[in-house]
Amino acid sequence: MSVQILEPKSKTVTYRDVDESDSVPVVTGNHELDNMIEIAGYSYDLKQDIFYSTMDPWQRNIGYCRLYDEAAALMGMIIDCEPIHFDYLDKKWMIGLWKGQYDLVTGCEIGVYTDAHDLNILGLFNGAYYNCASNNDLLEMKYTLKKNGNTLFTREGEHWWLTGFKLGEFSGPSELTMDIDITLHNVLMRDAFIGGLWNAGYSLDQFTRNGNTVSFTFDIPHTPPPMTRTPTIERIMQWKNEQLCNKYQEITGKSNNMQDKLKAVKELAPEMYPKIIRTGKSSQLYEMFLSRLTPQPANPT
Repeated sequence: MSVQILEPKSKTVTYRDVDESDSVPVVTGNHELDNMIEIAGYSYDLKQDIFYSTMDPWQRNIGYCRLYDEAAALMGMIIDCEPIHFDYLDKKWMIGLWKGQYDLVTGCEIGVYTDAHDLNILGLFNGAYYNCASNNDLLEMKYTLKKNGNTLFTREGEHWWLTGFKLGEFSGPSELTMDIDITLHNVLMRDAFIGGLWNAGYSLDQFTRNGNTVSFTFDIPHTPPPMTRTPTIERIMQWKNEQLCNKYQEITGKSNNMQDKLKAVKELAPEMYPKIIRTGKSSQLYEMFLSRLTPQPANPT
């Protein structure tokens, strides 16, 4: 199976203002990369020249805990994090927002997580572990990622993990903003989510409501950053990331399509090729903790 762009009628993701005639299934043009990216849980959007996560990648079996954010900077991912916590229908929910530089790509994410349990990683962490949202808990979401006010790409659809990653683009997290719309299942869930925004530090003038849809901009995080994202680590990792992106741009500057770009990288900078496969949050980020994940049932209240 090859990596294909989304169809406009797909519930996974739809373009803004795209008619069906624009939706011709395409691949990166590189069968090897198509297969590897599909295994990694991503697809390629030719129209916007971005990679994005599919509905049922292997990451859906992993869930979320704060340790992933703490490990990100140490692995070269300098990203802003914004967890929004709330309770709805006897479940603890977390909608996570991320934006920034993921090694060789600029990107962003909205993740929906539920069913928090106590997590105990001996000697490392004691906190909440969330499962990825089930198909019954998917949310209709939309965002536009902007860099210094200019649109990089737009994503929308019913999903649990709405992502986008632009290869070879270098950005500081502070340059990026996400204009976000999230449609909750009903008024009760909407108000619970608004309570989560309020508790995270958003004031009443920083979001709007239209029916069950809440709209806001993720710019400067309101919640504390990971402790590992120190100025020194950020400076070192961003220097490395910028060098990678500059090299990618230099190598691929004369290429007109993804197939030619990847061919140039493989021929002229083969050491960079695996980084393309590890678009976004790489498997190494999760593998550091998988053997230690021991979720415990939540304490009775």
